Amino acid sequence: MKRPIIYLEPKKRALKVICLLEKEYVKAKTALKYSKPLELLIATILSAQCTDKRVNIVTKILFKKYLTIDDYAKAELKELEEDIRSTGFYRNKAKYIKKSAQMIKEKYESQVPNSMEELIDLPGVARKTANIVLFNAYGIIAGVAVDTHVKRLSLRIGFTKNKDPNKIESDLMDIVPRNKWMEISDLLIFHGREICKARKPKCTKCVLNQICYSASII
Repeated sequence: MKRPIIYLEPKKRALKVICLLEKEYVKAKTALKYSKPLELLIATILSAQCTDKRVNIVTKILFKKYLTIDDYAKAELKELEEDIRSTGFYRNKAKYIKKSAQMIKEKYESQVPNSMEELIDLPGVARKTANIVLFNAYGIIAGVAVDTHVKRLSLRIGFTKNKDPNKIESDLMDIVPRNKWMEISDLLIFHGREICKARKPKCTKCVLNQICYSASII
């Protein structure tokens, strides 16, 4: 049975969603563990199609073995593949990590770049990864990180009708205040993990069920 929906124009509804979720997830921020920009970049590349929990298990060992940009740039590809195998798609991820490290070393004086244009030029780095690195490593807000949770919830809540991550990001940037761009990403990710799951969303327990276009009592 559908719940009655309280109508709010898009920008007000976005702020309402943020307000409600802020109360639910006070400590919402990336769950990836890292100590420097390079580690965050590696962890975020590994997180594609993989849980943050699994990535953190892998990087706990990986970051002790590979300490510098040189270690990744000079790594034996087969060995690196084995080191990250459990994150899935490990061959592509190993290739991206090694090539990105080589580019950072040669083009950016071994420092992970701090601009969207430079980051997305790295192999295997799209806007989602760049946004996460920019915000969490450098405090730069350049956009909204759209992962599978953000994509799913944005469609369900009615923030977008698009399925392409870049178009979803653009839609969110239009209705969410700039200073909340990365916050809404973290909040939607946490809410997607806890309540608005892909197969069985817990609509009756959801704090957004009166303003979500997909909410229902099951």
